[in-house]
Amino acid sequence: MNTQDRLTSASAVELRRLIGTREISPVELLEACIARIETYNPLINAITATCFERARKEARDAEQAMLRGEPLGLLHGLPLGVKDLEATEGLLTTYGSPLFRNHVPTEDNVLVQRLRAAGAIVVGKTNIPEMGAGANSRNAVWGATGNPFNPNLNAGGSSGGSAAALAADFLPVCTGSDTGGSLRIPAAKCGVVGFRPSPGIVPNSRKLLGWTPISVVGPMGRTVADACLQLAASAGVSVTDPLSYAVDAAAYLSPAPVDLSTLRVGWTEDFGSCAVDDGVRRVFRARIAAMRHLFRQCDEVSFELGDVHRCFDILRAESFVAGLHDAYQRAPASLGPNTRANYELGAKMSLADSAWAQAEQNRILQRFQRAYQEYDLILSPTTPVSPFAWTRLFADSINGEKQENYYRWLALTYVVTLTTHPAISLPCGTDEAGMPFGLQVTGRFRGDLETLGAAQAMEAAFATLPALRRPVPDLAALRPANPSLRSIVTAPPGAGTAQPSGGVSAV
Repeated sequence: MNTQDRLTSASAVELRRLIGTREISPVELLEACIARIETYNPLINAITATCFERARKEARDAEQAMLRGEPLGLLHGLPLGVKDLEATEGLLTTYGSPLFRNHVPTEDNVLVQRLRAAGAIVVGKTNIPEMGAGANSRNAVWGATGNPFNPNLNAGGSSGGSAAALAADFLPVCTGSDTGGSLRIPAAKCGVVGFRPSPGIVPNSRKLLGWTPISVVGPMGRTVADACLQLAASAGVSVTDPLSYAVDAAAYLSPAPVDLSTLRVGWTEDFGSCAVDDGVRRVFRARIAAMRHLFRQCDEVSFELGDVHRCFDILRAESFVAGLHDAYQRAPASLGPNTRANYELGAKMSLADSAWAQAEQNRILQRFQRAYQEYDLILSPTTPVSPFAWTRLFADSINGEKQENYYRWLALTYVVTLTTHPAISLPCGTDEAGMPFGLQVTGRFRGDLETLGAAQAMEAAFATLPALRRPVPDLAALRPANPSLRSIVTAPPGAGTAQPSGGVSAV
């Protein structure tokens, strides 16, 4: 492995340590990341708009601060990829929609502000589905993101570009967000870590329905410690999110160690309500058999949660109606099929539907607690199918069972979303197709620190077991996707627009 690859494959925690001890320079690290992006991004299309020249200036400034011995932030000098749902000052932010092809925000949103204040250097945006709708990161502005293990297959979504960029060692830090599984699903499909925190730990300043708990912002990383580092830099109260609250952000840097042999663990293949492919069930059972010796107790647990699907349909649709009303009224044909379907589903709903869903979500939360009377953690698969071709918009059937809409195949994660419990997707070997397999670990209500501590202990144990170890893609062996990842772009990104200042370009 050459010096450049050693840098880009190192964890964010290790890179920050090396910057702090002056063993590497932020300039050196940034150039290594840019070189890797330029070499391999054309194969997987994880990074969209970039600001390399601005990042180079910020890296030089970060280097000088380091040499002067100034206090350094938690993310000082670390190159950052920002999901294209988050507003970035001076950098094209399209939300994956032709409606926003020319949109260049004049300021960062709260998440980006906090990460930059902690010393991170924004390098570019990461790809998403249009408006974040769905778990296949393809849109008509930037095209599709391919899986780093096989560019013909999808990388998940909606944080698919972030997950792929992390897995491909493009960047050490990338942001994510999660409503129905948008952090956890791409993390599982690309072999990285995605943590959905409890609502309010990280402020989500862009959600219009401020009081809903189903949409959160959270960290991604190649390791649990990397996710904790980003979480510590972004957690805390903000008036822009009325559910946010003051926390001891530093506590997330090093969650208390957990002795796995003291834990009582329950596991479920489907939460009693989710369609899951037979192959995924087989792999999951094999993984449980390989890890059960780690725990004090490891038992199958059953769930009767109620009408989780209708409840999620309504709560999710409310958010899309709030966010898309103006765009739909102005030009409905300009929205993609997933985005349009979300709006139209919600527009048909009544106040009675909304009231029922709010009450049902509370009932689901209470039913879910029964499992935690006996168990400390609940394990499940993160996704019900192996990565499929990105040319398929979604998994329309599972085991021959037709899925009633384009996001029903996300049920393993959105069931957990409805409970508001913290959940993390851990890399856990590969599936029968040789693709990454993700294990969803769901902790106790508001038990974020305990969940992260257990996840770190599990990650360390998995590293010693070949069947459970995190897989790493071989980018040098990849070949271009067929058809091209750009094939669904309706016009060149940025066509007809003036490029923003600060050296911003499109990859």
